[in-house]
Amino acid sequence: MVGDLVYKGEVEHPPHPDDPGSRRPTAVQCVEAVLDPGSWRRWDEPCTALPEAADYRADLLAARERTGLDESVITGEGRIRGRRVALVAGEFGFLGGSIGVAAGTRLVTAVERATRERLPLLATPASGGTRMQEGTIAFLQMVKVAAAITDHTAAGLPYLVHLRHPTTGGVLASWGSLGHVTSAEPGALIGFLGPRVHQALYGEEFPPGVQTAENLYAHGLVDAVLPIGSLGPVAATVLDVLCGEQQAGSDGAGARSADEAGRRSADGIAAGAAGRSGGFSGPAPMPEAVPPADTADSLRRSRRPERPGLRDLLRHAEDVTALSGTGAGERDPGLLLALARFGPTPCVVVGHDRGATTGPATAASGTLGATPLGPAGLREARRGMRLASGLGLPLLTVIDTAGAALSKEAEEGGLAAEIARSLADLVTLSAPTLCLILGQGAGGAALALLPADRVLAARHAWLSPLPPEGASVILYRTTDRAAELAERQGIGATALLARGIVDAVVPEHPDAADDPVAFLAGLATLLGTELARLRTGEPETRRAARRARYRRLGEV
Repeated sequence: MVGDLVYKGEVEHPPHPDDPGSRRPTAVQCVEAVLDPGSWRRWDEPCTALPEAADYRADLLAARERTGLDESVITGEGRIRGRRVALVAGEFGFLGGSIGVAAGTRLVTAVERATRERLPLLATPASGGTRMQEGTIAFLQMVKVAAAITDHTAAGLPYLVHLRHPTTGGVLASWGSLGHVTSAEPGALIGFLGPRVHQALYGEEFPPGVQTAENLYAHGLVDAVLPIGSLGPVAATVLDVLCGEQQAGSDGAGARSADEAGRRSADGIAAGAAGRSGGFSGPAPMPEAVPPADTADSLRRSRRPERPGLRDLLRHAEDVTALSGTGAGERDPGLLLALARFGPTPCVVVGHDRGATTGPATAASGTLGATPLGPAGLREARRGMRLASGLGLPLLTVIDTAGAALSKEAEEGGLAAEIARSLADLVTLSAPTLCLILGQGAGGAALALLPADRVLAARHAWLSPLPPEGASVILYRTTDRAAELAERQGIGATALLARGIVDAVVPEHPDAADDPVAFLAGLATLLGTELARLRTGEPETRRAARRARYRRLGEV
């Protein structure tokens, strides 16, 4: 049987020939689909050695004859929209894509070359895992592959992963799970333990639907599910942000293409952007002087359902790619994580998502109209912080939350500890940081995204230890005095400016909800200017100044 010849890894052979899964693209076809035509150059030295075991040797020779390849992975370089990239691809048709010593060495050699030549790396595995015929030494190849990729990302170079059908075992547990951004093929089987192995070991079938690309996306383990035909445009958009302003290399790599293929809405892998370009020179212009707003009025305006939120703001950015979850099995609808570019400046965006609402804005609801932020959301935010730090990108945090989740699950999930870790990470982050208080800023969920090199606030935004209604209950056992207490506490934007908590107040004329397009267009331009300025500083100087800023708060 073909399946018996092909499969020698940790997961069963490919689907029956009548199944559409059996017609998925090969490694070579993936390369051709992703890279610019004619740009592919193989890096591989020929694998000519043959094993002593007769049955393994026969299988290896048959795989070479059938696929036209000499091993289960191919490596090389090409261009994606003119940008030079390294690419490694797995071939499931070659002994189930299994990884032995030769394939492991080929992978490591390619990753190390990509690191030396400062190239972003794209991996498209399709594998059952370790090659069983080679035993433990094959199993240990995953250590050296993981180490090489760790060196690559530690050098500040992007690593993208596209998981194909199937990706299981040691491949998923090493180079398949280390990407800065990870996508998966629709319907792909992705899991650590193959279903057939599970049934043999435990005497029961693995629950259906668990080890699928779509289920992993739903649980925040991959950032997108997309066909191979969309991978090139999406990867180009992602790399335009992760590679910073390196639009054209010394080798003549072209600038970003103007076409929109690979851009999606903010709800998908690539959010569409209003086309806008231009550079900045000289100091950043400051927002106009903003008169104080009545605090009660600002509270009301900040909770208007029509008030624009982070998703609306991202429609005025470029090259937006929404990421999904922590990468460790959690997602939180109250948190949005994305890559984006404001003007010429790329950044990682972490912010509260007021687009996910639970009902009308009422104090009694406990959420005031927005999904509360739980511990998983803060772990997702910290993924964004690590991404910014590792790649040297500015981090933009956006505060717009009615508060943290108040539930048994949140307490048991370590909400307080995640707020503390978020604060610690932000204060000490090596990357430049910019915070925007866009609307509501209640409690620890808001504070967790606040510490930054520079803080902006919209005119009707506010920051408070609790929603004012909650503070009123604590002091007066009623919510009726919320507005009075909010005024006394000085939670409004201009009061925050006077106390040095924010650096500038962004005007609204008179309310962002009344003319959101004009407000957001101006805000996006301001953010681009601020981010460009922040990038010019030295990391240690910037970090020391940030620490000093928050050390001085409240001191006379």
